[in-house]
Amino acid sequence: MSTHGGFTRRGWLLFAIMSVVWGITYLFIKEAVQSFTPPAVVAGRTLLAALILLPFAVRSGALKAAWKHWPWVLAFALIEMGGPFLLLSHAETQLPSGLTGLLVATVPLFAVIIALLRGDRSALAPLRLGGLLLGFAGVGVVVVGPGLFPPGGASAVAIGEVLLTAVLYAIAPFILAYRLNQVPSVGTITLALFAIGLGYLPAALLTQNDMPTITSAVSLVLLGVVCTALALMAFFALIREVGPVRAPLFTYVNPVVALALGSLVLAEPITPGLLVGLPLILIGCWIAATGGRLRTRRAVPAASALTNPEERSARSPAPREGSSGESPSAGRAAAE
Repeated sequence: MSTHGGFTRRGWLLFAIMSVVWGITYLFIKEAVQSFTPPAVVAGRTLLAALILLPFAVRSGALKAAWKHWPWVLAFALIEMGGPFLLLSHAETQLPSGLTGLLVATVPLFAVIIALLRGDRSALAPLRLGGLLLGFAGVGVVVVGPGLFPPGGASAVAIGEVLLTAVLYAIAPFILAYRLNQVPSVGTITLALFAIGLGYLPAALLTQNDMPTITSAVSLVLLGVVCTALALMAFFALIREVGPVRAPLFTYVNPVVALALGSLVLAEPITPGLLVGLPLILIGCWIAATGGRLRTRRAVPAASALTNPEERSARSPAPREGSSGESPSAGRAAAE
């Protein structure tokens, strides 16, 4: 990490990689669900990612350490992966990929609300509260924007699925920060991925009757290898390079990448509602999560739980509990 606390050249490179990798996730999901069922998508991406990370987790002893805390690892897996991955896969059978990525960007808004319910009064600061209201106003503009949805109510259900995903992504960091903060990250993630993959495998086998297309198969492989396994490894490296507070800032770029790819690759429409709502959501999320500052009070967000505990303790004094509004999951989407 740079001595002045800013972004190094390597930090900017990792930042750019994460902005693209997790921004392209929604494109791969959209392509995968064309011939894979949602349970098959979840099982495929999680098992593939788990197999890739398994050697690292075993070699470091992290998997054994995570197993000692399996109840909380399972809770984290269900909230961070089990629910969101299925909800997103099903939602993208109805919604454009770009819109899905934009709605997932509301995670920091829900994180601020959860922090407030837990007693963090900093969320009531006028600027942060204004950002919260601005972000939800942007969601409203997107949802009611003209020309966005086809006739019928299916898309309204899909919108609810994506927003529920955002709520789950906002809850998950609390488990990491307060229950799994001493467990090596690669062990937690690997065990969680295996739990979800094996849990969805029976449903995947029962529901997947058709032969998938080559495009869907390639998308599923890329989803597991690039957007799940390698993305997590790059994210850990980004945290080590620039610190746990600045690392999640890439999440504000993801919706732009998702919308651009959806429009260029899948010919998804860019509606007036999206053009107006996008800046409102992104600016509102940023203000609500940071108070309008690039530098925020150092706390124990979920991002710090993803770093090696020994590495974290060597870098700073004893950790302090703080708001989840600065957490990494508060911008993703895992993760998909």
